[in-house]
Amino acid sequence: MDAVPVVDLGSWFHGSHVERAQVAGRVDEALRTSGFMLITGHGVSHELRSRTRQTAKEFFALPAEVKARYSVRVGGRGWIPPGAEANGYAEGTPTPPDLKESYSLAADEPTGDPAVDREWFRPNVWPDEVPTMRPVISSYLEAMRALADELMTLCAMALGLSGDFFAPYLSHPTYGFNLNWYPPLSTVGEPRPGQFRIGPHTDFGTVTILDREAGVGGLQVCTPAGHWRDAPFDPAAFTVNIGDILARWTGDRWRSTRHRVLPPPGNAPDEQLLSLVFFYELNHDAVVDSLPAPIGRTSYPPVVWSDYLREKLEMISVD
Repeated sequence: MDAVPVVDLGSWFHGSHVERAQVAGRVDEALRTSGFMLITGHGVSHELRSRTRQTAKEFFALPAEVKARYSVRVGGRGWIPPGAEANGYAEGTPTPPDLKESYSLAADEPTGDPAVDREWFRPNVWPDEVPTMRPVISSYLEAMRALADELMTLCAMALGLSGDFFAPYLSHPTYGFNLNWYPPLSTVGEPRPGQFRIGPHTDFGTVTILDREAGVGGLQVCTPAGHWRDAPFDPAAFTVNIGDILARWTGDRWRSTRHRVLPPPGNAPDEQLLSLVFFYELNHDAVVDSLPAPIGRTSYPPVVWSDYLREKLEMISVD
């Protein structure tokens, strides 16, 4: 299938047992065939999404020397500057650095273990120059966490498991949230050969919830046949895909699908886009073991989530 299916969650939240089961069936089909889906009826308000996008734009409009006060490496909390990240390396594809800037936030509720908290639950950094960022984005993160938990319940039922199957692995999870700004061609200059706004890659975690803008230099998804297709866009919907750890967990029943963001287009040199990307993950010490047949199709060795994520983050960092 070349299409990214649309799944309306309205019946999941408000429907009968039969209707909820039908939604779960559509999710299973979407993740087996595409690995991506557009979700509508998700319950996250347009107002909250708009306010989050606006506060992000206020940060990226700051002078470079101001943003540099918050500069961090990939995996940190703060501003990831241009040239710091190359996502193609996660799949072993050498590419020039991604043509983007990010402001990165993550799970920050401490566990009480100093060593764990230093690595995975450090306090987020909030720029003084954009005072609205903390309250607005905190509200958005609360909404994303609730939606992601609901999606994991839905995923469990789509696999024919009890709805609370994933809950013990999500009692104190890590997660990441990137505000990704893709500057215009007039700012970044002509892309180098093989350079993208984000290079071809798969995500690492469980579910990714993307709030994106339409653009010529936008998101593309790789089909099972290996063809790149522009991702469909619906301003009311979130784009959802699964990451490597959930595909591994399902024994490759579900696809962690390659995707990329095209370079800024020559025919629209002033196009700039902003994406809000929530990467849901797992408890740092969660051990993931492939589900057996009839769910799983492949068996992977058990892996500890934090070990897996640490390796992936190192791969995409440009030193």
